[in-house]
Amino acid sequence: MSTVETADADSGGSLHQRILSDISEKILSGAWAPGHRIPFEHELTTEYNCSRMTVNKALSQLAKAGLIERRRRSGSFVRRPQSQAAVLELHDIRIEVEALGLPYRYERLEQLKRRSNAEDRALLGLPAVPERASIVFDNPSIDRINGPVQTPLARANHVELHGRLAEGSTIADPVIETVLQISGGSVQELHPLLAAPFDSDVQTRLSGLKDFSPKPWPERFREMQAAGGKVEVVRSRIQQGELIAVAAGTLGLNASGRIDGELKMTVTGIEKVIPAFGIDKMLEQGVPQATLDRVAPGVKSQDLTNLFGALDRAIPGLGKVVKQNANVGVAAGINSLGKEAELEGRKARAFPLRFADGAVFLGPLKVAQVPPLF
Repeated sequence: MSTVETADADSGGSLHQRILSDISEKILSGAWAPGHRIPFEHELTTEYNCSRMTVNKALSQLAKAGLIERRRRSGSFVRRPQSQAAVLELHDIRIEVEALGLPYRYERLEQLKRRSNAEDRALLGLPAVPERASIVFDNPSIDRINGPVQTPLARANHVELHGRLAEGSTIADPVIETVLQISGGSVQELHPLLAAPFDSDVQTRLSGLKDFSPKPWPERFREMQAAGGKVEVVRSRIQQGELIAVAAGTLGLNASGRIDGELKMTVTGIEKVIPAFGIDKMLEQGVPQATLDRVAPGVKSQDLTNLFGALDRAIPGLGKVVKQNANVGVAAGINSLGKEAELEGRKARAFPLRFADGAVFLGPLKVAQVPPLF
């Protein structure tokens, strides 16, 4: 025991400096980051083969220098840098000038207002405008809340949205390239087709966004329309069961907030989803004249009613059979649209999907109505 004490007494000074130097170097070099726990005193005592008094003296000096923080019963930790601020008192120039008995006046000779650039932001210590951003959601949901009633509007298992400034685009007139990926998504109240789960991967170029500050979507859509903004669908792929559809084209908004534009589509497996169009139900309930005017100009609703009645009189039940098998005819009609194509190794058809004042037309057939976006 006396040998250890003697050795420590002889080398205590050098050991003390060595402990100080070793710990300081690790802190200042960044090897030990702020918040890092310094080894306990008994651990340092063992490591340096010295007394606890020598270790305690070194740690106390490090704490006094502001390099470490000592916490009772917790140990010692690398101290986080302390912010420093200087207070500068600014006097009112007018008061000081008038106190000297001199006249005071000022005149603004010039004022220049412009958007800050990268150099300005660097000078002020502000973050640069981000060139890209990504948002990822797991199991997101959107509900409409009307008092105590909560109605589901949209669901998905996974959603990713990535965006970046297009090459050559400027902050004053930006063009945003986006990628939207949805897995297991569904949307209610728009169309029965969208109520069933689907996967999508959509790449677009978006123009008309002048302001990125938070605001309600209807207001943002209205600003985009006023600026002549467009959504160029570079490539879209949607899969729902055996249905696969790819599309490209340009969409915009009219003054009423409804979608206008056209997408060139290639679809395979469309016959599997024809029943969702509800053609048979429409015939059972009677076709509105407005619908016939769009899809079959010159044909009267009463003419169809008379036709189905005549079929039933000739062969009881024949009119009903024709109505119930209308989907087969519609599928054949849609497959006759456009031209034959191939999609992912399967037979497909290529044709336009047209948006006119919010109405969605597959060839001459109206298949959906998108509500106004503002």
